[in-house]
Amino acid sequence: MTPAHGPDTSASVVSAVVEFRGGSAMIPASRDVVQGFVTRLAERGLDPTDAFLDAARLVATELVTNALRHAPGPCRLQLTLVDDRVEFAVSDTGDAFPTFLPRDPVRVGRHGLEIVTRLCGEVITKPHAAGKTVYARLPLA
Repeated sequence: MTPAHGPDTSASVVSAVVEFRGGSAMIPASRDVVQGFVTRLAERGLDPTDAFLDAARLVATELVTNALRHAPGPCRLQLTLVDDRVEFAVSDTGDAFPTFLPRDPVRVGRHGLEIVTRLCGEVITKPHAAGKTVYARLPLA
């Protein structure tokens, strides 16, 4: 995972970064960031499907919602095209790692990471001096 594991020196990287100050407005705003990012991908000749767009909006919504609910302060959403996937990186000021709960179809709520993991295959959390960053990669196809 290039952005998660070190800087990418490629000049042709497609990326979007947004700093959110907090509040529930950042949840729909994250979906707008995804829409703009997918538009930029299309401008570069990639043709993400409607299913990808829906899944990407859902991943962004779930990760940003977790940051809003479980961490004080602002959060940062970064989207980066890495090979044939889009990497989502959500940084927040919380020091607690996300809790992965076992699958439970009768549980009401708290399915966000389960959904993101199902769509992306894995979720990686890395601590940093000001909190943590949660990474997930969604395939374009």
